[in-house]
Amino acid sequence: MSSPVPGRTTANRLGLGWRLHGDGRTVTSGEVVRPRERLTWPRTGAIGAQHVVAMFGATFLVPLITGFPPSTTLLFSGVGTMLFLLVTAGRVPSYLGSSFAFIAPITASVSQYGPGGALGGVVMAGAALFLIGLVVQVAGTDWLQRLMPPLVTGTIVALIGFNLAPSAKENFMAAPVTALVTLASIILVSVLFRGLPGRLSILLGVLIGYLTAVARGEVDFARIGSAWQEQGLFGLPPFQVPEFHLPLMGLFVPVILVLVAENIGHVKSVALMTGDDLDPWIGRAIMSDGLATVLAGSGGGSGTTTYAENIGVMAATRVYSTAAYWVAAVVAVLLSVFPVVGAAVATVPAGVLGGAATVLYGMIGMLGVRIWVQNRVDFANPVNLTTAAVAMIVGVADYTWAASGLQFAGIALGTAATLVVYHVMAALARLRGTVGRDPLEPDSTRMPSPLG
Repeated sequence: MSSPVPGRTTANRLGLGWRLHGDGRTVTSGEVVRPRERLTWPRTGAIGAQHVVAMFGATFLVPLITGFPPSTTLLFSGVGTMLFLLVTAGRVPSYLGSSFAFIAPITASVSQYGPGGALGGVVMAGAALFLIGLVVQVAGTDWLQRLMPPLVTGTIVALIGFNLAPSAKENFMAAPVTALVTLASIILVSVLFRGLPGRLSILLGVLIGYLTAVARGEVDFARIGSAWQEQGLFGLPPFQVPEFHLPLMGLFVPVILVLVAENIGHVKSVALMTGDDLDPWIGRAIMSDGLATVLAGSGGGSGTTTYAENIGVMAATRVYSTAAYWVAAVVAVLLSVFPVVGAAVATVPAGVLGGAATVLYGMIGMLGVRIWVQNRVDFANPVNLTTAAVAMIVGVADYTWAASGLQFAGIALGTAATLVVYHVMAALARLRGTVGRDPLEPDSTRMPSPLG
């Protein structure tokens, strides 16, 4: 027997060795392309382009709101994604984009300590997130599973998706005709075409929507000329070093609650859709996000998180190959150092983003519902029903709570509500004996619903 090739062994350990799925051209019926598999490189590249489209708008939006350089954030999102894929050995497909959870603490800290102080807060939050991931990696996930059973994780994933609905609506209503064309194109392409065109429904829908926007005069090409005149073809993004102020820990460290929930929800969603047991990789996923956030904060970028938008792309394409995410990460880095290319991509108008987001965000929300269904969560149990009811309304309606100059919004409050309501109700119900069945016990009813 011949000895293994060292290069291939090292590549496999780093998650860089992918086997071809089937013939490499189509996704086998009833199957998915798993993280360590890939299609042919041209097809993988096209799917990677869809991931760029999915993450681009939100990744640029956070630095635009907080005042950080968008190109710097884009660079670190690409580098952070590469780091994530290496640390998780290519087992967990994910893109690390800029996290909306950092908007409030960054905005509050900039006014007191400037951008450097805000970056220091991002670094501290990333370090805290890394430590939690390290505990999970060493101690296992049992305590996390008790903390966040399927009812909790499904609720968090669902409210994350549905909480984004107002953002999709805002972009949609900015150019309803273009958005409707984009949405209709995505829907029709996904069912009218077989093979690769059907898998690329989101990218093709966005292209059709973009051409519609051009015809309607909704695309501003002026920013491309400005980027060329000011920076030329090639230009490194601006960097800035962080400053550390201990009082900011109270502002930034609570953000990790949302980041942990998003990471767990992401891993659980991917595991559900691929059928792989990814629990052993949850610790590494959290650690990777923490390291990527530390790296971003150290150079002037926004904090990162696993991106819900890209779950929608995977659900639509049934392609979970990490090779596609390497493509997306490389493209992100290139866009950050080629200002003209980045400016061209940034010309995608709000209407096109709104049409695509209507599909993607809805898919994210429904993945949370799927977690409930797959784990047979019993909603006849008032503990489960009340937990989901309260959390979903808090998250979807985007409740806000101001404390110490900070404003916590729907995803953070919905996540907190899920954890608090579930565990308090479950503990009291067991103590008082007011609920006959353990809320964690799956519904064993085999009779289908009369509603189908």
